[in-house]
Amino acid sequence: MAEGGGGARRRAPALLEAARARYESLHISDDVFGESGPDSGGNPFYSTSAASRSSSAASSDDEREPPGPAGAAPPPPCASDAQEPEEDEAGAGWSATLRDRPPPHFEDTGGPTRKMPPSASAVDFFQLFVPDNVLKNMVVQTNMYAKKFQERFGSDGAWVEVTLTEMKAFLGYMISTSISHCESVLSIWSGGFYSNHSLALVMSQARFEKILKYFHVVAFRSSQTTHGLYKVQPFLDSLQSSFDSAFRPSQTQVLHEPLIDEDPVFIATCTERELRKRKKRKFSLWVRQCSSTGFIIQIYVHLKEGGGPDGLDALKNKPQLHSMVARSLCRNAAGKNYIIFTGPSITSLTLFEEFEKQGIYCCGLLSARKSDCTGLPLSMLTNPATPPARGQYQIKMKGNMSLICWYNKGHFRFLTNAYSPVQQGVIIKRKSGEIPCPLAVEAFAAHLSYICRYDDKYSKYFISHKPNKTWQQVFWFAISIAINNAYILYKMSDAYHVKR
Repeated sequence: MAEGGGGARRRAPALLEAARARYESLHISDDVFGESGPDSGGNPFYSTSAASRSSSAASSDDEREPPGPAGAAPPPPCASDAQEPEEDEAGAGWSATLRDRPPPHFEDTGGPTRKMPPSASAVDFFQLFVPDNVLKNMVVQTNMYAKKFQERFGSDGAWVEVTLTEMKAFLGYMISTSISHCESVLSIWSGGFYSNHSLALVMSQARFEKILKYFHVVAFRSSQTTHGLYKVQPFLDSLQSSFDSAFRPSQTQVLHEPLIDEDPVFIATCTERELRKRKKRKFSLWVRQCSSTGFIIQIYVHLKEGGGPDGLDALKNKPQLHSMVARSLCRNAAGKNYIIFTGPSITSLTLFEEFEKQGIYCCGLLSARKSDCTGLPLSMLTNPATPPARGQYQIKMKGNMSLICWYNKGHFRFLTNAYSPVQQGVIIKRKSGEIPCPLAVEAFAAHLSYICRYDDKYSKYFISHKPNKTWQQVFWFAISIAINNAYILYKMSDAYHVKR
């Protein structure tokens, strides 16, 4: 008995090392923000965090079946798998006959397009995305707005036109809230826990409040402008252009909504009444993100009060909205053989077939409640009366598209044209060992784990300032994303190792 227990303890690290090796082979970053975060409980498939290295008996995994060897042949099909496909499914092109297909060809190594000198500072990396000419425009627009405001509502004797140096200090104050998580940037000048005497000396609180009152990126609407985000759209366009020119992403990328809810300090300190009174965000933010580094390649902002047939109100909780979001996020990805991982709200056969014609390949989780299941065989979307054994799966193909139904304490369905249906993968569990699955399932599980871990860390570094104006909320979220990308480039440079 003792020898058996010792053998199990010796095998556990080997299994986890194998999991980590496979995890790295799927091009997933395991070093977001330069630290090892806790394993996220939101992933039902994958668990390879530092906490999972322990094989203690306190694990909640109660699986009893023996682990299957890596690379093993697929398990025998369950009874429902042996049924012949229905005539309508065969007529639609779906077949249980599987064929191998090579992965999308990709040679680009990715990474920064510009080599920064070892003497570069963190601010130099930030100004790759928010250079002085953009800041000077903010200075001009803020002064224009202050002048027009005072012409309409009366002179403000305490106002003096802002300078570039003051604008940089103003942004620095706002950014500091993402580090200290103080409820208000004005806490810097208070005598409380979040006060900072050295920062308070740079600018007085009265001067900061004046700049905050008049701060603008675009002071006035032009006669041709109808977009609701006209006050921040030029900055978003400039930011997007800088992202494209500064970085080449890896092949594997994810589309998701980053976690931008209220910061934990606010949630912990405010009352239930304050939570109810807090205004909800009037926009939604999606990103396309490189899963090898965490660099956010593309951002998409949509107003919840947008009018017309494409407005968020008209398309709320409908697949058309999320397909529109995916098309916008991938508009610069055509012809590059990227592999895009998507959640249930975006996954659909029509969208994936459209992307495949553009040279974009996908792997997504399906949900009967959230996904557009048009064109998919009904027999694959219906759960059998008797659940199969854990690790069993059924696959049907249509051209290069594979529809996978895999069982692991529940039925999980995936749609992909990026991975061969005959290639085997494995899910590593802390106690039960290996659970067989198609390679597409393993790849998706790894990327889901990546998103959960990234959100756990990234959401802590959003600028905490919560203005009432929607364009200002979008602006500070965009600045937070620019800081995130600047830090990633900084970590990949020689300057990080010199000045860390």
